[in-house]
Amino acid sequence: MADTVRETERKYEADGGGALAAGLPELTGVGPVASVVERDAVHLDATYYDTAERRLARDGITLRRRTGGDDAGWHLKLPVADHVRDEIRAPLAEGIPRALRGLVRSRVRDAELLPVVRIETRRELRHLMDEGGTKIAELAVDEVRATRPSGPGRAASWTEIEVELAPGGDPAVLDAVDAGLRRAGLRPSAAASKAARAWTETAPEDEAEPSADKPEGKPGNKPGNKPADKPGKKKPADKPGDKKKPASGATGGKAAPPAQPTALEAVLAYVTEQVRAIVELDPAVRRDQPDSVHRMRVATRRLRSAFRSYAKVLDRAVTDPVGAELKWLAGELGIDRDREVLTARLHEGLSGLPRTLQLGPVRARLKIWSHARRQGSRKHLIAVLDGPRYLALLATLDALLADPPTAAWADRPAAKVLPKVVERDFRRLAGRIGAALATPQGAERDAALHAARKAAKRTRYAAEAAKPELGKPAKKFAKKMTAVQDLLGDHQDSVVARGALRDLGIQAHGAGESSFTFGLLYGREESRAADRERELPALWAKAANPKHRRPLHRK
Repeated sequence: MADTVRETERKYEADGGGALAAGLPELTGVGPVASVVERDAVHLDATYYDTAERRLARDGITLRRRTGGDDAGWHLKLPVADHVRDEIRAPLAEGIPRALRGLVRSRVRDAELLPVVRIETRRELRHLMDEGGTKIAELAVDEVRATRPSGPGRAASWTEIEVELAPGGDPAVLDAVDAGLRRAGLRPSAAASKAARAWTETAPEDEAEPSADKPEGKPGNKPGNKPADKPGKKKPADKPGDKKKPASGATGGKAAPPAQPTALEAVLAYVTEQVRAIVELDPAVRRDQPDSVHRMRVATRRLRSAFRSYAKVLDRAVTDPVGAELKWLAGELGIDRDREVLTARLHEGLSGLPRTLQLGPVRARLKIWSHARRQGSRKHLIAVLDGPRYLALLATLDALLADPPTAAWADRPAAKVLPKVVERDFRRLAGRIGAALATPQGAERDAALHAARKAAKRTRYAAEAAKPELGKPAKKFAKKMTAVQDLLGDHQDSVVARGALRDLGIQAHGAGESSFTFGLLYGREESRAADRERELPALWAKAANPKHRRPLHRK
């Protein structure tokens, strides 16, 4: 069983070791620190694991097996924010625990995890206490010795200081201690982690230093990929819209205007963002983190939508099969997510009824119905994420980013292409809205409104992809499309909820229970759907106003 600890800490080093040689500064009275309690020194011995290409390090992740101290075992650290990481702990064992392997699978894939550095530490601990005698932070002075477990390498030694916030503590404590340490000549560590510094300082003299001890910021730079900061098959100077730097003096000393991005560069940046989201959300989905399944599913939908909308930028002969696999993944994710959304809606409806109208064991029946489906879906989802089909999809997405399949409009200026695509998707949406409103109420209109919802989502995603290039007009337009999508989504959720309520009513009746409450909830959902249908024409008239689209077409 793995446990998770939220770790908020800051690391420091001294200029030439001078500050540490003179001793630590007095921290009593610094901010809320009322006293400092020294603890016994401990000896820690940790071996860090990564792939040969250092895929974990590139994403700011560390995996280690450590002995010594009160938390000996396997530790996986996943970045959350600046200075904040989630440390997932598993018991000490010879091999990497299965639970931790799963959490790094989206990065590691089928690559072998190898011991890359060994770090031995003598740690002097100090507890920083408040006036009530409660520990608010822990300060550690670490004397570090690093080596490489195998292969050539040098030994490296250094001393650093870590200040870690106590669980549930106020981050302002770290700010106060930070000021005290800086006044004493300490500075924030330049290395992202001990493992990153150890890798650098133990490198053989002739080893080229990797450029990615910290997470890459360039689109497409994923482990195993070719660099993709300049997407496409041509050099930037060959692309239409690019401007060559003039010869010295040609512009009177003025700098040349920046080259305009191509449609390929704009679309590929958006696609890269969604691929990265899928990979980074994988561990959160496995850990059942709030909203993680929904966010991962949205990333798959945005990718599919981008492939369809921007088919004249990325070749559909290549992206269509990828889109089919993304649709499969979204469906697998939806088994859990759809049940979660539906259950919340049914509970919300039930909570809105007076107790006198809740006849029979309706809450118990709803709980049993929800729990039975969720248990099976969670196990199934983890099996999907561990399966070869999902890993093959991730590899395919990597290959697509590394070597984009270009189409006819790929090299055209993004400012020309993106508005055309957004406008085309909007007109498609307008046709579906009109068809739905012209359809008589009933199952056919429900289906037509659901189709319109999908079109609204696609239009919104096309506008979101255009935001970096088109700016506020695209952002405002996407917001209008989101409002339309939300209204149509609430209508579709009502359609699904009515189906579930009908099934629950049949089950209750068959068990000899009253089905009155489920019928009442059904009627309320029917009324709610009718309200959305009445609201749609006015909302659509506002969203479809040409003034919202005109600014997208910049001259």
